Amino acid sequence: MQWRVQMQRNSGEKVVATNRKARHEYFIVETYEAGIALTGTEVKSVREGKMHLQDSYATIDNGEVILHDVHISPYERRGYADHDPKRDRRLLLHKKEIRKLLGKTTAKGMTLIPLRVYFKGGHAKVELALARGKRQYDKREAIAQRDMKREMERRHET
Repeated sequence: MQWRVQMQRNSGEKVVATNRKARHEYFIVETYEAGIALTGTEVKSVREGKMHLQDSYATIDNGEVILHDVHISPYERRGYADHDPKRDRRLLLHKKEIRKLLGKTTAKGMTLIPLRVYFKGGHAKVELALARGKRQYDKREAIAQRDMKREMERRHET
């Protein structure tokens, strides 16, 4: 399996993982940038792009934001130290941001999902989104609009 790492132009950000299904499954209301607390071998694995954000989400417990179901593969050249690939990881946000998110996530249908993980200035960051789940008809409508837009672009090219 080939791991891909993308470099954002002019921003100094190195994107290591994206949650591509998130924009299909949810309406994105707001986004936040949060640091992520990782162990040494996790950082090395993430730098190699060996992480998956599928089906991951965040919750607020006891004033801390916790990221659940993120898979970070074990580092291949590790020594005795190892980490659990599916362990819960703490996100680093200011208390004011956490309180604001807590108020918004208590609203019906709102959840926190990670959109992407990237390195910025040597630190691992998570783009966290406050999102509302789409219904099935919303997803079908979005697909139909995307197909119409593609068809219009094809007609204008010829």
